[in-house]
Amino acid sequence: MKAKLFLLMIFLFNSILAQHKDSPREIAMETTIEHIGDYAQFAPSAFSLITILAKNDKKGLWQFSKSASTNLIATWILKYSINKPRPEGKLDGNAFPSGHTSFAFQGASFLQRRYGWKYGIPAYLVAGFVGYSRLEGLNDRHDGWDVLAGAAVGIGSTYLFTTPYMEEHLELSFKSGGGDYLVGVKYKF
Repeated sequence: MKAKLFLLMIFLFNSILAQHKDSPREIAMETTIEHIGDYAQFAPSAFSLITILAKNDKKGLWQFSKSASTNLIATWILKYSINKPRPEGKLDGNAFPSGHTSFAFQGASFLQRRYGWKYGIPAYLVAGFVGYSRLEGLNDRHDGWDVLAGAAVGIGSTYLFTTPYMEEHLELSFKSGGGDYLVGVKYKF
């Protein structure tokens, strides 16, 4: 009898929780977070392209193109081959990995890998917000695994193709002492 009463109490408690409706303020806040994330996903990649153009970095443009293409292809292959349902209950699937998150982290990791942490930290903060917006937005489109996988795909695609940027390719050195002289030339490709 006690077990049946306990199960009934759990059922009633879950029913009460399921009936919780978000207030209009919560709905507005979640909608705003989701919309900001929709647009913010483009910021790291846009800033990457602006930086590439400002530095006239042709090699960086080629590396960015390869990593962005790989990221998009890998994300869509995973989405359609795994076809994981969305946490909100919609049956459109394609939740894993988060495309918004993978795109944002690909742009952020490119900035960090190519131009250093000075560029990478602000970009990673934006990418982190995009991941948060996928979890906390109105429609709860993703869970933590979707966002984590999106970040991993984005970062991984960048690290496959991107090398650090070097402004100075030629380094000359000179050393003397004890009647000996040494001249060194180092060229970085």
